[in-house]
Amino acid sequence: MAIITRAKLEGVSKKILETKSFSHSLMVNESKEYKQKGKIPDVFLSHSHTDVKDVEWARDLLKENSSTAYIDWLDSSMPLFTDANTAKKLKDYIKGCKKFIFLATGSAIESKWCNWELGYGDAYKYIANIALFPIADNAGAWKGAEYLKIYPRIEESDHWSDLYHVIYPDGQKFELSMWLQA
Repeated sequence: MAIITRAKLEGVSKKILETKSFSHSLMVNESKEYKQKGKIPDVFLSHSHTDVKDVEWARDLLKENSSTAYIDWLDSSMPLFTDANTAKKLKDYIKGCKKFIFLATGSAIESKWCNWELGYGDAYKYIANIALFPIADNAGAWKGAEYLKIYPRIEESDHWSDLYHVIYPDGQKFELSMWLQA
């Protein structure tokens, strides 16, 4: 098992986009579709707004595993500037989505908003429905924080496969696609 690197995630995303019928432009419209249909996406994807490419690549991987992700900056109903209403809407989505995934990049770990979302997600999703998705730099280095070790994490099975698992702190592991559907 290994933490996925940015280069690997980008490669997986490109491969998915080449072989599947969905595209980034189509996915941007998903948020609007959910609002119109009154549906909530499967996964609340907590992330730093500075990690746009990582978010898009992670979203492709989730889509490949038959899941949809809520990404706040694609939600046209979110306020342009963060305020108390922003927090309320985020809380509603965190509660409403079946799963919570924290895209654990260095920027996200340092973000006050991401840590606030993680704390809120912890209260509503811990432990069965929450996971970290640590993204390492291309050299394979990932610097997490001690408190993150209590959460399940998404890792690739090996460097030659496109299979991913959710690994719990006690060592239990589940295929990502099965975990997302549970």
